[in-house]
Amino acid sequence: MSGTLASDQSVRGGEERKGPLLITEDEQLLDDLLRLCAAAGALPEAVHGPPERKGDWEEAPLVIVGDDCAPRLRGTGKRPGVLLVGRDPDDSAVWRLAVAIGAERVLTLPDGEGWLVDRIADAVEDIGDPAVTVGVIGGRGGAGASSLACALAVTAARSGRRTVLVDGDPLGGGLDVLLGGEKEKGLRWPAFCESRGRVACGALEESLPRLHSLRVLSWDRGAEVTIPPPAIRAVMAAARRRGGVVVVDLPRRVDEAAAEALAQIDVGLLLVPMELRAVAAARRVTAGAQRQLRDLRVVACGGQGLHMGLEPEETARLLELPLAGEVAWEAGLLDGLARGVPPGANVRGPLARFCSGFWSRALARGDGPQSPSKQAALGGAGFGDVRGGVPR
Repeated sequence: MSGTLASDQSVRGGEERKGPLLITEDEQLLDDLLRLCAAAGALPEAVHGPPERKGDWEEAPLVIVGDDCAPRLRGTGKRPGVLLVGRDPDDSAVWRLAVAIGAERVLTLPDGEGWLVDRIADAVEDIGDPAVTVGVIGGRGGAGASSLACALAVTAARSGRRTVLVDGDPLGGGLDVLLGGEKEKGLRWPAFCESRGRVACGALEESLPRLHSLRVLSWDRGAEVTIPPPAIRAVMAAARRRGGVVVVDLPRRVDEAAAEALAQIDVGLLLVPMELRAVAAARRVTAGAQRQLRDLRVVACGGQGLHMGLEPEETARLLELPLAGEVAWEAGLLDGLARGVPPGANVRGPLARFCSGFWSRALARGDGPQSPSKQAALGGAGFGDVRGGVPR
C-alpha cells in the first residue's frame, strides 16, 4: 500500500521549507521520526512506500527509510542523503539493504536520535561546509586584538561573504561598541545563557544585530553574566553551521567558556607587539591557548609611541610559533572609531591590507575548511608571510 499520510505533523505549508521524506509502515517508528523532525524544526512528508508523486524522491532534502520498507525501494534511483533506520543493531540484513538502496548511513533508534536530529536540521537548513573560523587573541593587554578581529570581519563581509563576529571576551566592553552599534536592536550573549543542545543557525543569525554587512554577537552593558560552556558550544556550532566566515575575539585567560570557543576554531592569530615585554606576556597566553587550539600563529604588530626592538620573524621565533604576518600601526584609527568608522574600513590602511591578504589565503578557491586544499591554505608554508596584506 502506498500513499501520503494525512497528519497535521506532516502537512507541507506553502511558506515552510521542504522537510525530509519519511518512508515507513511501522507506526511506532513513524511516531519516533515525526518527534525527531519536530525537534529539528522540520515539517516532513511521510509515505508508506515508494513515493507516487513525481520528483518527491529526488527533490526531498533528506530521505529517511524504515527497514520495513527498504526491500521495496531496491529499484529506486540512487541519490545522496538517504538514511536507513531500524531498531536492531545486530541485524546484518539491514546493512545489505542499505547497500541495495544506496543509503549513506544506517541508524538504530534510540541510540542514533541525537545525530539524526542534527542531520535533519542540517538538511532543512541547506547546510554545506562549516564556516572558516578564526580566533584572535591579544598577546598582552592593549595589543589591539579586538580591532584586528573587527577588521577581519569587516573585510570578509565587504567581499560579500556571510560573516559572523563573535565577542568571546566578556570583559572587553562589547564589540558592538567598537563597531558603533551599541544601540542596534538584536540579542546579546546574556540572551543565550540557557542555550543547550542544538541552536538553529538561521534563527541565531536573524536574531543578532547587523552592523556593516555582518552579524555581531556581543555583550551588553549590564552586570557580568557567566555563559555556561554548553551554551558557548551550542551557539558557536550554530554560528559556524551556515558556512562563510566566523571571527572570534578571544580573552587572554582561557577559562572553561573560552576553551569551548577555542575548540571550534580552525586557526588562531596571536597579536603581539614587537618588543620583549609583550613577548614575555604572550608566552603565558600561548600556553593556555595551545591546550585547545592546534594551529596558533603570530601576527607581529607595531604600536604608537613604542620602540619596536624586534623584527616580526624574531618575535615569532621567540614564541616558537609560525608567523602569520605583520601589521603596522594605523594612524587615524582611534579618530575613525570616534566617528563611527570601524576597524578595517580604510581599504588602504595596514589593517585592511593585512586582512585582505589573510583571507585571500585562508579562503583560497572557496573550499571548505576541512578540504585538502583549504588545509593547505590554512596550514601550508608561506600562509602567513604577509605584511600589511601584501604577500612577500
